[in-house]
Amino acid sequence: MAIIPSTAAPPAGSVEVPGPPPVQEQPRPLTTRTLDDLLSVVGSALGAFAGTWVVYEQLLPLSGVLGFVICWYIAFLVMYASVCALSHPRPIVVSKLMTVVMTSAAVLVGLALATVIVYTVGKGVKALVHLNFFTRDMAGVGPTSPLDQGGIAHAIVGSMIMLGIAVAASLPFGLATAVFMTEVGGWFGKVVRTVVEAMTAVPDLLAGLFVYVTLIVGLGWERTGLAAAIAISITMIPIVARSAEVALRVVPGGLREAGQALGASHWQTVRRVVLPTARPGLATALILAMARGVGETAPLLIVSGASTFMNANPTTGPMNSLPLFIYSSIRSPENLTIERGFAAAVVLLAIVFVLFAITRLLAFFSLKRFLKRYKTPEMSTPGGLWT
Repeated sequence: MAIIPSTAAPPAGSVEVPGPPPVQEQPRPLTTRTLDDLLSVVGSALGAFAGTWVVYEQLLPLSGVLGFVICWYIAFLVMYASVCALSHPRPIVVSKLMTVVMTSAAVLVGLALATVIVYTVGKGVKALVHLNFFTRDMAGVGPTSPLDQGGIAHAIVGSMIMLGIAVAASLPFGLATAVFMTEVGGWFGKVVRTVVEAMTAVPDLLAGLFVYVTLIVGLGWERTGLAAAIAISITMIPIVARSAEVALRVVPGGLREAGQALGASHWQTVRRVVLPTARPGLATALILAMARGVGETAPLLIVSGASTFMNANPTTGPMNSLPLFIYSSIRSPENLTIERGFAAAVVLLAIVFVLFAITRLLAFFSLKRFLKRYKTPEMSTPGGLWT
């Protein structure tokens, strides 16, 4: 006889005991560093330092800080790999070792950059404290004149004028090249892409030589700011084209298909859908090219004559710039002129830093806007792409 479980309600006054809450799985953070990892790195570094000091300084007839540091680092890698191999399998040991190597490389690059910045600022800080350094030119100022006379206003204005002309010339050509490589393609598009990639590796001095031979020697132009701007634009065009191509390729193909499905032609879709969507990436490409062009020195040495006075007309007369002013000042034997050169280098570093900071901000907001626009409910699930 089968026993049927009772479905009657529980008696009055009884309390139902809730079951345990469901266990929710939490992803394991991959970047967590345990105490064992920290002690392994510190212990290996200290042990390698002690062993290297005994062998390098006491047993072998060697000396020198650089050699000691290199031997210490090699011994540290060997000891750290041995310590990790005691408790981890080979793939984890290789991963930890590569992490240490990459971190060391990043620290080395950061130290080199910090050393350059600190040295440059320290050599030019005496000139930077004077307001006239930013508001006056060097007309009538000698190499031994005090720092409260003269300035780099003419070089700043010249750099901005040259950069503006170079942007006006390189932006349409570079953007048109990127659109052709992305939207047209074909065998000729591959040829154009190969040429653009080759131009990014061409020394900048060749751009100056090309402008010098064709415009100054061939057509009889003077050494003016316009000739320098043309040389700078030649170096900027491949950067704009290559970076803009990457930005256009990021645009989803569904937007192109949707535009053409609504009756728009291919070029109307490119103009009204693809280019507005890739606008932040295109701005990033332009700013990267500007940061590259504003610091060019080699082309300016050939096609732009140095001057000590203010010249805002790029078509007549020599026009100075920050890179050319720095180059000519550092070569001077006078300490005051060298300090002015280092101070101008600080200004140029600040301009490039601001441009790269704007690039990073544009890239961040571009990615944020892209994720917000194309995020779907399926991607927001616990196992989705954007979680």
